[in-house]
Amino acid sequence: MRRVRYESTGGPLFLEEVPVPEPGPGELLVRCEAAGVTLPVVRKVTEAAEPVALGGEIAGEVVAAGEGVTRFRPGDRVTGMCFGHGYADFAVLHEAMTSPVPDGATAVDAIALVRSGLVAYGALEAARPAPGESVLVTAAASGVGHLAVQLARSRGAGRVVGAVSDPAKADFVRGLGADDCVRYTDASWGDPVDCVLDAVGGDLLTPAVAALAPHGRLVAYSSGGGTVQAYDLLVGAKSVIGFQMALIARGRPELYEQWRQELWRLFAEGSVKPVVHGEFALEDAAKAHEVIEARANLGKVVLRP
Repeated sequence: MRRVRYESTGGPLFLEEVPVPEPGPGELLVRCEAAGVTLPVVRKVTEAAEPVALGGEIAGEVVAAGEGVTRFRPGDRVTGMCFGHGYADFAVLHEAMTSPVPDGATAVDAIALVRSGLVAYGALEAARPAPGESVLVTAAASGVGHLAVQLARSRGAGRVVGAVSDPAKADFVRGLGADDCVRYTDASWGDPVDCVLDAVGGDLLTPAVAALAPHGRLVAYSSGGGTVQAYDLLVGAKSVIGFQMALIARGRPELYEQWRQELWRLFAEGSVKPVVHGEFALEDAAKAHEVIEARANLGKVVLRP
């Protein structure tokens, strides 16, 4: 089978031929129909000290099940988080990190909706906005951000603001249901908001905290790091909440499943519509990474093995 790999930090991505992996206990072997390209994986390629497996969300058909698997069998269509090599013709999923793809939905629908949607949904759950409260979403045109904007609106936010790096993304973000769109470099992000969902981190944390109204909550789910000054929280009684999807999937699988079902329900009724920026062949993985690195995507970037 074909698999995408690289040999040194920042090094070029290339295809190699390797044997099809065998699923171990509690694992599924999946023929990949689609794989998501995310900023955390792109950052690992450019920043990690040693080469890592290019994993992430995948969707496809189960072709084999390892010992102890009870929920799935060959022929089932599934999606899940791959912690090994996901940029490949075949990949291995842990059963606990796998969920079914409903009839009528494509593999690309699953990639664009499930993982990114779960992160967006979970971040909103962590912020717990009351009906009518305002929500600001950074990276609002990204795979997660564009769903967070829609989810905030569908959950009754009184005002939804998107924050982006490029003003050319503003019309896209407003088209998702945002009332306004601001740039990261703007001197002010407008009227204070009750919640900020931050997918960027780094230097952006300072203006994100400043954008909060008194008693506001910032949910940080970025891999970008960053520092928040305690005094900036103290003077406005503001809070910063960390959120990581993997902890929910592993530690609270019943909640993970509840959120997943709710996402598919919202998708079926048309309240949430995932947008795919582009689909790239496996051999064009480097081009897909370039789109993410340039922050040029409007919605999800997907590989199609």
